[in-house]
Amino acid sequence: MHSLNITVTTKHRQQYLNIAHAIRHAITQGHVAPSENLPSARILAKQLQVNRHTIMAAYQELIAQGWVESKERQGYQVSKNLPVHQVSQTEQTAFKNEIHYQWQIVKDNSTKSQKPASQFLYNFAGGNPDISIFPFNDFRSHMNAALSRPAIKELNYGDNAGFPSFIHETAKYLRRVRSIKDKEIIVVNGTQEALYILSQVLLTKGDKVAVESLGYRPAWQAFESAGAELIGINQTNQGIDVKHLESMLKKHSIKLLYLTPLHQYPTTTTLPVSERINVYRLAQKYNVAIIEDDYDHEFHYDTQPLAPMAATDPSGLIIYLSSFSKLMFPAMRLGIMAVDKSLAPHLINYRTMVNHKANIISQDAVSRWMKEGGFERHLRKATRIYQKRRQCMVNLLTAFQQEGLAINFSVPPGGMALWVDVGKNAEQIALKAKELDIFILAENAFHLMAERNQNRFIRLGFSGQNEENIQQGLLLLKPLLQRG
Repeated sequence: MHSLNITVTTKHRQQYLNIAHAIRHAITQGHVAPSENLPSARILAKQLQVNRHTIMAAYQELIAQGWVESKERQGYQVSKNLPVHQVSQTEQTAFKNEIHYQWQIVKDNSTKSQKPASQFLYNFAGGNPDISIFPFNDFRSHMNAALSRPAIKELNYGDNAGFPSFIHETAKYLRRVRSIKDKEIIVVNGTQEALYILSQVLLTKGDKVAVESLGYRPAWQAFESAGAELIGINQTNQGIDVKHLESMLKKHSIKLLYLTPLHQYPTTTTLPVSERINVYRLAQKYNVAIIEDDYDHEFHYDTQPLAPMAATDPSGLIIYLSSFSKLMFPAMRLGIMAVDKSLAPHLINYRTMVNHKANIISQDAVSRWMKEGGFERHLRKATRIYQKRRQCMVNLLTAFQQEGLAINFSVPPGGMALWVDVGKNAEQIALKAKELDIFILAENAFHLMAERNQNRFIRLGFSGQNEENIQQGLLLLKPLLQRG
């Protein structure tokens, strides 16, 4: 420990006793913990502007009282077992009688604390990347380069759209791989931050946002945080029900439409091109902006994925969101908004109010990785692995069907999960699975309107764990499916 914040009084004549008292007070108040290192006599003497021998005398006094230990080559430490009986009654009860401040919460978004999905032995959360296959050694060289040869000017306050090199590489990637061009790119700390910023900039209390009736709850929470009202749109086996969307647009003054058209969340269906065109025409007609959340574009296995809706956006009404959380790992906290140039300044200005600067070092490292080609190599590898895991899950569930289990599912052309019809009691199956150290979510977790819950579907993610775990987890789950 290099320093310790203490206040020395003049209670005693001798200065070393005053310093000893101050150190003991710091210990009793928990400012320094048992077994924790204390400042060296030299450092503390410099801090308090006294002779080093005065500090050593204070430490010797505390050693004699049992508060401090001196260890060879380690210096002074707080004793592991403190002489609590020597603490005065006043010190022991000083804070017990204080009335704790009562916070007035105006926006309560608290949820019941639950064990995170990542802590389950068998984690079938849909949308989880397998972090163990990430090429950390390869990426480390680019992180080292970003630190050893940093763009000094970019590390200070200033332009908050993102690191120019990262924006350039991302724009090039979006143009080549997703056919998106003529959009302004804004870097964010993941899609959730983007949704929050969009909600605060575009929505006010009472505005209506159309969302898929089965969908992504964190997005709904972002819209609701701005006071918006959610309008659920029915879904077909191909995605959003365009006829129902049209009827809701006629009935309500809807300001935004939030969509996951490539791999609908959570059902994994892909909205056909013809329906996408119809949705876009409706958005033009009724002056509705579209937020397109393309959260796992690259993970498409049987064919090339459809280009995002944002690739053909003559009216500039589509806000395109994408994240590196599934392409790399969630803790990277790196995502992008691709928006019309007229909207970009408003989003950047609001983002600056929330966060003065994004993580430039991470963006620099990723841009170097993208430029070198490592990013796309990793995506190709991950796509091959996830495709094999999808097939592993499909094979096992098909075997379950052949053995008489009443389950049904379609094999999605892409994505990171299967949407499985278990017939009934899906919620109970998900609860019982947790007792077996298996994490799955039933359809009730995705419904905007609880009364529409059929209690039939579970979502089984296949990307986040290896084939052996997929097999073992599903075999453990099988008896629950049989009783379903």
